[in-house]
Amino acid sequence: MGRHWADAAASWTAHEAVFDGAFVPVTEAVLGAVGPRPGQRVLDVGCGSGTLLETCAALGAEVVGVDVAPGMVEAARRRVPAATVLEADAQTADLRAPVAPAAYDAVVSRFGAMFFADPSAAFANVRSAVAPGGRLAFACWRSYDENPMFSLGTSVLHERLDPRPPSPVDGEPGPCAFASGTSAADALVAAGWTDVAVEPLDVVLDYGRDGTDGVEGRLATILAGSTGRRAHEELLPVLGEGGWAALVEQVRDVLRSYAAREPDGVLRVPGACWLVTARNAS
Repeated sequence: MGRHWADAAASWTAHEAVFDGAFVPVTEAVLGAVGPRPGQRVLDVGCGSGTLLETCAALGAEVVGVDVAPGMVEAARRRVPAATVLEADAQTADLRAPVAPAAYDAVVSRFGAMFFADPSAAFANVRSAVAPGGRLAFACWRSYDENPMFSLGTSVLHERLDPRPPSPVDGEPGPCAFASGTSAADALVAAGWTDVAVEPLDVVLDYGRDGTDGVEGRLATILAGSTGRRAHEELLPVLGEGGWAALVEQVRDVLRSYAAREPDGVLRVPGACWLVTARNAS
């Protein structure tokens, strides 16, 4: 698992600009739900390389992040020097320590709350660090089938791998752990949160940046991701350099064809998420 998170962190931080650009509407929805203000204490769970920390700090909030991946923690600390970033598991860590004796006014997370082994225990631990009346807001993916991002281009690689990588499923730690929405609500209620709401958040993931069509950026994230790394490791010895290059070109062609559906030829993919909000009543 340590190797997995190290590789994931290296991939994410190398291409954070691509992810940050595509996920702008998700970032805006999460932060809009809690409205960080100057002087507030905000905790970012699964903070990654620090996107939400950076935005909240710019708004004048006192920010603390927590992530299990050392590479993510290092990146977040570099990106947001004013932040306190913990290398820890939010399910068990003493999250309140950086702001004690005070507590957090808000908790946020963008795709960082789906990996807990025990979501109810994790949300209870988070709630224990939140002031009465404090708000929580996080975004998570809906189902695999509702999100073409998971298969667009990567399916070319999946078809060549044996065994084929499993699709993420509802109820298991991973991207689609809260796919149904009810599992997130149940975990929060069990953890003592109130005013729990799970609302559909439908966005467009726009991969175009700096005047490009976004194809090369998305391709780079696919090849650097878990499926791309595995495919390169297993298939390069079999296909050789030329065969691997041809396979990559097939992935690129899929992305180009999808982008060509847009009038301006920019790669845009629908994203089906949940925006989950709750309040700590006591």
